[in-house]
Amino acid sequence: MPKILGIIGGGQLGMMLAEAAKSMPEHISKVIVLDPTKNCPAAMTGTDQIVADFKDKNAIVELSLQSDIITYEIESGNSEVLESLKPLVSVNPSPATLKVIQDKFAQKTFLRDNGIPVPEFLQIESLSDLKKKILSFGYPVLLKARRDAYDGRGNFKIESEDQVESAYNLFEGRQMMIEKWVDFKMEVSVIAARSTRGEIVTYPVVENIHRENILETTIAPARTTQQVAELAENIARKTMEVLHGAGVFGIEMFVTRDNNVLINEIAPRVHNSGHHTLQSSDTSQFEQHLRAILGLPLGSTKLRHYAVMRNILGPKDFVGRYKPIVLKDKKGVYLKMYNKDEARPQRKLGHINVIDVDDTKNIDVLIDRTEKARNSIKFEPLE
Repeated sequence: MPKILGIIGGGQLGMMLAEAAKSMPEHISKVIVLDPTKNCPAAMTGTDQIVADFKDKNAIVELSLQSDIITYEIESGNSEVLESLKPLVSVNPSPATLKVIQDKFAQKTFLRDNGIPVPEFLQIESLSDLKKKILSFGYPVLLKARRDAYDGRGNFKIESEDQVESAYNLFEGRQMMIEKWVDFKMEVSVIAARSTRGEIVTYPVVENIHRENILETTIAPARTTQQVAELAENIARKTMEVLHGAGVFGIEMFVTRDNNVLINEIAPRVHNSGHHTLQSSDTSQFEQHLRAILGLPLGSTKLRHYAVMRNILGPKDFVGRYKPIVLKDKKGVYLKMYNKDEARPQRKLGHINVIDVDDTKNIDVLIDRTEKARNSIKFEPLE
């Protein structure tokens, strides 16, 4: 019998999960999202919506009463409430895994204890503790808030002694940790999936380019050696073997100068760097996530076409409602807007996928086409 799917979070990831669910009517009959923003992107696709905070216990319980399966597109859900609901409703990925990943110190400790390579890190208890422990790493060092931080928010690169106190004060009142600075030559990620049956698959490693701590561009496949790509995919597979629960995970990594690979962070959900799979791959990450939590056989992760994904971020000089964004039809160029009617600086409003439909495997050409497509998009106030 088709299932009713509940999703905590109704942003662009929830929207694309809901769209994938619509293509699987034999397995999913209805989608309900829980999100504090009325008419959130997912709701605009025709899902039902519970308007409430992601951590709202009563709202999560209500979602469970209406759903057969619960998943999430954001890490901000209440893991303890979700754990208590497991006897009543299927929840994936596992609330226990969500709880570990929500705390970056606990996440790094879990990975290290399972023999998975991560940067060196230490817990910080106070300003004096920070001043003492920073000496063991030297400068620069990365100070991180342990919870409720994403897209680089909650990170501060301390480059000298005179920045230590101001960095600490920035996160005062929050739990903190420091990480030894990694002199990486490339940031990469692997989208991996594990089904309720224990089946594990990984997508080819991709290269990520960030600006101001926000993902700007993903290149599939990554411009790295086969040895590094295999190492990254093996680390991702080992990570999936030790984590609990089913679903798609985005595993972000650093490639060091000596071609080692370290995990930076894990997202227990579909991931921005997997958007290219909508057009590049046999199975999109969104369909794969649904197949994983439904206990269906996982789909092929074969990369059918080289691809470049470019995020469309809100311009720095414009806030407000804007005219619909259009892009001239061009072969292999796909525009996806997220139905967010208000632009704000650096807000993720959509993305462009450019696919190598001619199979030239020329990444530089794809990057150039992607930049031209992005530069053709202008935000104009809605009158």
